Amino acid sequence: MVDVHRIISEKLPEMSKSQRKIAKYVLSNSDSVPFFTVGKLAHMVGVSEATVVRFAVFLGYSGYSEFQQMLQEAVKRQLTTVERLQLSDDVYDKEEKAIYEMFREDAERIQMMAEQLDLASFHKAVESIIEAKRIFIIANRSAVSLGTFLEFYLDLMFENTELIRNPHGISEKLFRIDEDDLVIGLSFARYTKNTSEAVSFARDRGSKVIAITDNMLSPLIPYAHVALCARSDMPSFIDSFVAPLSLINALITAVGRRKRKEIEQHLEELEDVWERFEIFSKE
Repeated sequence: MVDVHRIISEKLPEMSKSQRKIAKYVLSNSDSVPFFTVGKLAHMVGVSEATVVRFAVFLGYSGYSEFQQMLQEAVKRQLTTVERLQLSDDVYDKEEKAIYEMFREDAERIQMMAEQLDLASFHKAVESIIEAKRIFIIANRSAVSLGTFLEFYLDLMFENTELIRNPHGISEKLFRIDEDDLVIGLSFARYTKNTSEAVSFARDRGSKVIAITDNMLSPLIPYAHVALCARSDMPSFIDSFVAPLSLINALITAVGRRKRKEIEQHLEELEDVWERFEIFSKE
């Protein structure tokens, strides 16, 4: 894979004045630009968003999204958690302004996910969840938060779901999986090795694998029968799980709609149990 920065440098002589402004800024801010939205980069350089998109196409990419992914790949292998934290000072100007920029960027991540969603893959994921005898969710580190949410609702509906959050217990939990089971792997950059190894093992055992990750370059993709992507990158030591959570919400809702009658009866029975044990406050 040709480095994106080398492509920019080689094409400099062919660029227009506006394109050279973008190129110079990208090359001078290689650690922070990969996390800019198209609007943010346009604002920082002083050009229109359309000019930024045309710049990406000029370099040979399908659009800004692919260009941004290539920029991120160039720095992912180098950025530590501390370095990502330091990026926030480069990307966000003032503290109060940064708050609203984060809200806007999260909304843009959801919008981008919706526009790029592969509906065929989404429906395959729904079918795989409905047809599975057992469902195992593999998630580590911060992705456990998403795994816990997904486990709660799938197990509420089907009573066949388990989140494997302890990497040392994966081998015992997955030892007897077969083609009737489903494994859902959740991992985002910087990807955890245990999650990749678990979905690889599941694939070898004949189980169906759904990968919920950030892009098609994720190490989970080669082992997945179905891949669903949602961006999680942001210039901070944390990941933004707003878009992945929105994707999971849509997935759970779609499964619920497909199995509405069975789930409705199941939930009515649960309501009686919740009432007896006074699960919810009545005040």
